Order: sequence, then C-alpha cells, then structure tokens
Amino acid sequence: MDQKRLIQEIQEGQTVLGIELGSTRIKAILINSENEVIAQGGHDWENSLLDGIWTYALDDVWKGISACFSELKHDVQTKYAVQLKRMQAMGISAMMHGYLAFDSEDNLLVPFRTWRNTMTSAAAEQLSELFDYPVPERWSISHLYQAMLNQEPHVKDLGFLTTLSGYVHYKLTGKKVLGIGDASGMFPIDTATQTYDSTMLAKFADKVAASQYNWDLGTILPSILNAGEEAGTLTPEGARLLDPSGELESGIPLCPPEGDAGTGMVATNSVAQRTGNVSAGTSVFAMIVLEKPLSKSYNKFIDLVTTPDGSLVAMAHGNNCTGEYDHWMRLFSEVLDTVGFSMKKGALYDKLLYKALEGDPDCGGLLSYNYLSGETMTDLNEGRPLFVRETKNSFTLANFMRSQLFTALGVLRIGMDILFEQEHVQIDSINGHGGFFKTAEVGQKMMASALHTPISTLKTAGEGGAWGIALLASYLVHKQGLSLSDYLAKEVFASAEKSTIAPTKEDIDGFNVFLKRYKDGLPLLHAAITALS
Repeated sequence: MDQKRLIQEIQEGQTVLGIELGSTRIKAILINSENEVIAQGGHDWENSLLDGIWTYALDDVWKGISACFSELKHDVQTKYAVQLKRMQAMGISAMMHGYLAFDSEDNLLVPFRTWRNTMTSAAAEQLSELFDYPVPERWSISHLYQAMLNQEPHVKDLGFLTTLSGYVHYKLTGKKVLGIGDASGMFPIDTATQTYDSTMLAKFADKVAASQYNWDLGTILPSILNAGEEAGTLTPEGARLLDPSGELESGIPLCPPEGDAGTGMVATNSVAQRTGNVSAGTSVFAMIVLEKPLSKSYNKFIDLVTTPDGSLVAMAHGNNCTGEYDHWMRLFSEVLDTVGFSMKKGALYDKLLYKALEGDPDCGGLLSYNYLSGETMTDLNEGRPLFVRETKNSFTLANFMRSQLFTALGVLRIGMDILFEQEHVQIDSINGHGGFFKTAEVGQKMMASALHTPISTLKTAGEGGAWGIALLASYLVHKQGLSLSDYLAKEVFASAEKSTIAPTKEDIDGFNVFLKRYKDGLPLLHAAITALS
C-alpha cells in the first residue's frame, strides 16, 4: 500500500489496533486494511516474586499499556506525520490463566497470581479427578479452589474472576466478557455449546456447597464470546487509560479479549483442524487443533483448550523456555564489557545461538535444566536451574549453547510424545513463532529435531500475538460471513512467505539421546531442590 493511502486510512480511522501483554513485553501493533503492520510500540516489564508468588502490579499494567500506546503514536507521527486519534477496531490479548479476583465493587482482593505459579497442585489434582478432565495448576479454577483449600479469607468476598486480558478489556469497555480461547484456560469448555461445561460447574458447586459462599461460580466468571462477535466499545474512561493525553477518541469497537495461545494460533494460521503451532518464548507450548476428542484424560501432560472460534485444541505446555539462556546471555555480555568490548544484544544472541549448529548432535554429553520456575510435567514445584557435566564430556561453547536450546524443549517433547505415539494425532503442518525462532534457522532446526517433524515459520511470525489479536479485531469488522479459518486463509495468508526446515536423522537421534539423559537426570534435580531448600 502506498504512503498516501496509508495516511488516508490513519486519518479516516480505518486502521486496526492490537495490544498484547506478554510475560516480558507489552506490544502494540497497528495494521492497515490489508492486514499489514504499519506501526508498532512496545514496553518492557517483568513479573516480581512477592511473598513467594509471581505477580504484576495492576498499576504497572496501565503504566505499561499507556507507554506502549504512546510509543505507537510516536511511530505513526514519525512515519506518516499524522496523529493517531481513532481506529476502526481494536483488541486486547494477554498471557492466559492465573487469578485476578475482585469483589463486587471491583476491588482487587489479592495480588494478581500469574500462570507461572505452581502452588496449586492439590487443587489441580482434585479437580482433574472430580471432572475426569485435565485441569492444570495454572488454570484460574485451580487457583480459586486452592484458595478455598487454604481457607483464604478473601474467597467469601468474590464478585468477579477473570484473566489479564479480561481485566484490561473490562476497564476499557465496562464489559465482563472473554474470548472462548482465553475462557478455556479458566474453566473447562463444552465445545458443543461453546460455554463453560455445565456438568462440571454443577460438580464444582456440589463439592464446595458446604462452604456456603454467597456466590455461584457461573456468575462470577466472564461471559464467553466467539471470534467475530461484538465485545463492547472503548469508553471515554477506557480511552484515557490507553492515552492519558486525551487525543484518542472513544467509541472504537473491540473484539473479544483473547489469550496468548489463541492469538498465537491466529498469527500462525493454525486454527483449522490438523494444523498446529509452537509458541516458544518465556514459556513454550504446542497446540494441535484436533479432529476428535482424545481417548482419555492426560492430567499434567496434555491440556485441552480451544481456538478463538471454539474448536478443541490439545496443548503440551512448559513453563520455562528461553528464560534461562537469557540469563546466560546477560552473563556473556558482562564478560564482554569486563574485557572492554561491547556488542548489541541482537548481534550477541545471533552469534552465540548460531554456535549451537556447530555442536555435537547430542550436545557432547552436557546436561542442563532451564527451570526458573516449577514444571508440572516433571513434578518440580519450584525453580532450580542446573548445568551438569562429566569430566569426559566435550565442554565447548557450541555444545553448551545447543544444550541450552535442547533443554528449553525437553518438557514440550514429553507432552508431544503422548499426542503422536499414544493418541496417533494426525497433523498437516506445524508453524513456529516467538523469540525462540528469532535467530534465523537455529530455532527451527532445534525445534524440528525435538519434535522429529518439519517446522515452518511465516515471515510475519515475528509480529507475534499482538498481530494475532489485531487480526481478530480486523475479522470483527471485515469478516463478511467467512469463518475465521477461511478469513485467515483468503484475506491474510494467501500469499504469505514461509520457510520450512526438516530435521535430519542425525539431529533427531541426537535429541533423543539428550532427552534420555534429561529424563534420567531428573532425580538429580529433585535432590538439588531438596538439598538447597
């Protein structure tokens, strides 16, 4: 699209905005009528460990969002010499799950408990047994029931329970709603009715009846909306939260708020059955859109969620991915500074990650664990990063970097083996996105080795979930009767550039050797946690 037309679309409010609150970065993306990114803004932030709980302050949510939007406005002004005052539609996405509990007057009852917390194992286990359905520790219902088991006094005052995207959307629109994908990470969904599972709601009500709370779970959860449904409009108060300068106009329609898993599916064109995507950044998860339900429940290993348009999805999830090697990168940067050299962050990552391609297929015998926080699949309830080697191992930079990349995928592979080997799930394609794939070729090759299947990345994959939620907002106003999968295929990805890397037998065998070492070493990691606690 030429510059003149772009400027016209911005001035006439024909652009679409997507904002995603990720684990380490809040990102805003503005797209044109052809779904192309024309401006961006961002803001870095970090969770904090408060009294043993991973959390973000809600004040930081709004400081981050307004700073992110301010940077987007500046980008528009710099590129096009016009002010951004209105959009045709917008959407909010954020990390899924967790626990944002408010009373009936919208007061936050306890600090936000994020998906990263793994202190809900008792609740998750009991609920999984009660429902005969996998209920992970990070789900909102696990956090709620654990608070009940702990007899936390705030539970009696509950008036509204939501996720981070649902909270931000509510403050912007006044609507207590949630996209079905994000809702499926709060409480199990009945894909036939596209609502919370009524049988499981009734079982939960019976289980907690003796507590005599004055609320019903079905009434404190957000209402569910499907992709393409109207989810309210930006209020004057909401516009001021986004843009304290007062320049942004209210009245902009919003699509249903979604979780980062759903926007990742959209951003990689992976919402149709037999498609899948792998999102790899702070955490890692693979999502496969199923043709039929799984034969049984795989508690702790496979989660069941939905696409933004309500199809059943099997998810293998690891809490930890790139976080540990990010710490090593900071250490290597400090070494460079100490000896009088400097290198830009992106260049340092590329140089060191490319070394992994030179490593031995099995990392030369090196073993590392990237657990900054606990991992449900491997029964670790707290973080404990660990690097171990024998004196005979080939301790080179190439093998060390390769081990850091392989360990980031260890938990993911354990879950995916269930889908491929026990459930015989058929899949036509797997697309990758997220920071793990940022260094060209490296992330794809490591992921292909781990999943023993070709991995593709789209040229647009680096835009991530912010682009995904912008596409969902675009679908709200441009769908013209198309299903979401048809809209994406015809209007967004019809001419998309794609790169595919298939693993070699040597790479697959190398990862399998590493994985055996990884599994065999888990008792050592458990012992380290016990010894150092």
